[in-house]
Amino acid sequence: MRKEKLTRREKEKRRQRQDMLTASLELFSEKGYHNVSMQEIAEHAEFALGTLYKFFKNKEDLYTSLIMEHAKKFHDKLMQSMDDGDDEIEKLRNYVRTKGEIFVNDVSVIRLYFAESQGASFNIKAGLDKEILEDCEKHLQKLAQIFASGMKRKRFRQIADPYHLAVALDSLTTTFLLLWLEKPEQHPYPEDPDGILNILFQGLIHP
Repeated sequence: MRKEKLTRREKEKRRQRQDMLTASLELFSEKGYHNVSMQEIAEHAEFALGTLYKFFKNKEDLYTSLIMEHAKKFHDKLMQSMDDGDDEIEKLRNYVRTKGEIFVNDVSVIRLYFAESQGASFNIKAGLDKEILEDCEKHLQKLAQIFASGMKRKRFRQIADPYHLAVALDSLTTTFLLLWLEKPEQHPYPEDPDGILNILFQGLIHP
């Protein structure tokens, strides 16, 4: 695939936009979405207010762009993680490991979304949910394909619908990450993916 060639002006505009998003993330994370003005963001990014409005029509537009840009990166990394690995178990390990790395490396965005999205306006929340849920469904379907493949090759027992297993694993990893987010020292995210996967692989009841 041929790489897009940008003009110097286009590169500069991208850099300016990224600087504005970075500044907004720093302020939103520190003060909360509702306590930050466009004027503050412009000053923090060292741009004129008018320049900021050339890129984003209002604060909601900026917030949406910030969250969706990171959500897209999350989705791409999760989808890629399930392509790597020699067999189904290794693909699942990659998924669990990558999801943890995403949270840890972008914790400011994660905190911002969970803390602020419920308080944002209905329109912005509905728009975010729709796009994020669509991407979430795609990676759930891909997870389900891994479980289905493992069943077909007799790697896994057919104890449940592959999609339900995908939902279970996705929910487990999210719960572990939310625990870590709240109390990182008390509930660290497992370094070994099998710490989570064995909940599914082994179960509680003795045979």
